[in-house]
Amino acid sequence: MIPPRALVRLFLPCVFLACCGSLLRAAESRPNILFIYTDDHSYRTVSCYEHAESWAETPNIDRLAARGVRFTHAYIGTWCMPSRVTMLTGLHQYGAKTMRMEGPYPGSEYDPEQLPFVPAVMRKNGYHTAQIGKWHSGTDAGFGRDWDHQIVWNRPAHPDNAPNYYYDQLLSIDGGEPEVVPGYSTDNYTRWAVDYIEGKHRDASKPWYLWLCYGGVHAPYLPAERHLNDYPGVTVATPADIYPPRAGKPGYMQKIAAWEKGPTGDPVLSDKAIGSEIGDNFERDRGRTLNEWSRQYHQAVRAL
Repeated sequence: MIPPRALVRLFLPCVFLACCGSLLRAAESRPNILFIYTDDHSYRTVSCYEHAESWAETPNIDRLAARGVRFTHAYIGTWCMPSRVTMLTGLHQYGAKTMRMEGPYPGSEYDPEQLPFVPAVMRKNGYHTAQIGKWHSGTDAGFGRDWDHQIVWNRPAHPDNAPNYYYDQLLSIDGGEPEVVPGYSTDNYTRWAVDYIEGKHRDASKPWYLWLCYGGVHAPYLPAERHLNDYPGVTVATPADIYPPRAGKPGYMQKIAAWEKGPTGDPVLSDKAIGSEIGDNFERDRGRTLNEWSRQYHQAVRAL
């Protein structure tokens, strides 16, 4: 789950209200809600933030930001699952009782009676609810209890398919038997979300809540083919503390050694990282520099 430490992961809740014409005509109507969650997403790749690289381009996210607000202070967990559960429950992570890692990675479990999710409450209050995309909050993905419509890549339920962040995902539709679906995951999720917003698979008489979960900037950072040549010749600055030791930091942070100096003096992914659970994704790319990884990461972000 955890990307190389030099890349700061952002849990980016890009939330906005998608209000249709009927909402404008009736002040008492409830808004439609589209909640976009991008997994392992660094805010330094989002061009509407001042810390982004000057060459980074995220026009779709920037348009949302221009119509709403941007968070300048936020807190996330060190893993994506606890952060996701906070958004599903409204609870601090230490208050999410029964949610735990369980069984072979990425297994996880929870008790829905003790840990009810927001969409279940919204269903009881007249909303049509849907979830599209990545799920890693217990093997129980909640169809029929939390969600009226669901197209889910349930990682903990299918560990053998868990590495398939980008292609050939094992997806279940509305509680049905999972099937491998071809295509680039980010594009698939977007297409299905547009279908739902436009009226497919939902009760048009109800307001809707869509939880749209992209995993398309998670390791191993595979860009869509149309973005493979984006950002030619770009460079990124090497962080001052990329190599240990890191004086003044907690002991465990001083020992992190995800990067080492390569033959040219540029940071390359270390053997320790390559030998780790996540690092196995990078074995074929041993020796690639931080600059190359950063470019590829930004290319993957472009599809959002």
